[in-house]
Amino acid sequence: MSRPVTLSLERPNPFDPPGELARWREEGPIRPMLYADGHVGWLVTGYAAARAVLADPRFSTDLKVLHPPVGGRLTQAMFADVPGFFLHQDPPEHTRVRGLLTGQFTLRRAKEMEPRIAQIAEDLLDAMEKAGPPVDLVRAFALPLPSLVICELIGVPVEAQEDFQRQSEVMLDLASTPEMVRRAKDELMRSMLELVDGKRARPAQDLIGNLVATRQLTKEEIAGVAMLLVIAGHETTANMLALGTFALLRNPGQLAALREDPGRRAGAAVEELMRYLSIIHIGLLRSATEDVLVEGHMIRAGETVTVSVAAADRDPAQFPAPDAFDVTRPATGHLAFGHGVHQCIGQQLARAEMRAGYPALLRRFPGLRLAIEPEQVATRSDMAIYGVHRLPVAW
Repeated sequence: MSRPVTLSLERPNPFDPPGELARWREEGPIRPMLYADGHVGWLVTGYAAARAVLADPRFSTDLKVLHPPVGGRLTQAMFADVPGFFLHQDPPEHTRVRGLLTGQFTLRRAKEMEPRIAQIAEDLLDAMEKAGPPVDLVRAFALPLPSLVICELIGVPVEAQEDFQRQSEVMLDLASTPEMVRRAKDELMRSMLELVDGKRARPAQDLIGNLVATRQLTKEEIAGVAMLLVIAGHETTANMLALGTFALLRNPGQLAALREDPGRRAGAAVEELMRYLSIIHIGLLRSATEDVLVEGHMIRAGETVTVSVAAADRDPAQFPAPDAFDVTRPATGHLAFGHGVHQCIGQQLARAEMRAGYPALLRRFPGLRLAIEPEQVATRSDMAIYGVHRLPVAW
């Protein structure tokens, strides 16, 4: 057995995964890995092995049994004690909670929301144009677009969004201390509980209001569901919109191909950007509930597995010329939204936001360009969700 490796988050450039991942994947799709707390578990870098682990019900997402790959605090201070936080629940609890939400996040529902998403995008672009260059695309467009959409869907007041974004940033910052994370989590939970109380007193036709009306979840569970959806519903898409724009600006041929025919190419471009950029750069964590054989390696009960989405989505066995960025590629089958029962519930909404966001931005500002040198763009290697901290642009 090879010596345990240590996960690196340092990227050779803003768009490629750490270089070691490709080398390790070439040597084998799974290997021992040393975790931040001294635990020796596993790192999966191959596409087939990644799908196998993510689809296997013998692997748990319960934070109480997972070990942190980096930082030393991810599993302890985050969401292990939050009721209704179904991302880290196993069936049957996961099935019970998630099942109440699926109707809000279907492909049909996402299509119904497309006109409203497009209107929000246009309003934000109007404000950008009025302000004039340079602007930070993260704060002016990439962050508020999915934030406004998810908060409207859930039933969160607009004036509360800045507080929620600040609390999310603290919880996802790998440099945050456990106390900082707990404080931000507790503040967000209190706000969500107040929202649930408000919907109980004044019924509303939004997601929180609908969950209250079902009478199938406790107040705390509804607040936990809302917390998860607010964090996941804006952090991931916001970083994809900003980092994806950065990638397009650095690849003018691909930007031109998308701008030339956005109606036909926007869908494929979104899938390729998701595959190519893989913002879940720490990976997806699972813990074996019993001994499981994966690609010839016996993973023992209690051992944590880190599935590197960034490595799996660059596996040449699945994607020809995987390191090339090609918006015309039929990049179906990528793992950017996960796989199995925990596959992202909001993926259709996220796709709709990106299919609207990128073309609208490029159409409104045909001269869009970086307002600083590319090497000055600060990336989020220090965050649980990868992206850019700021993206100053002009036109």
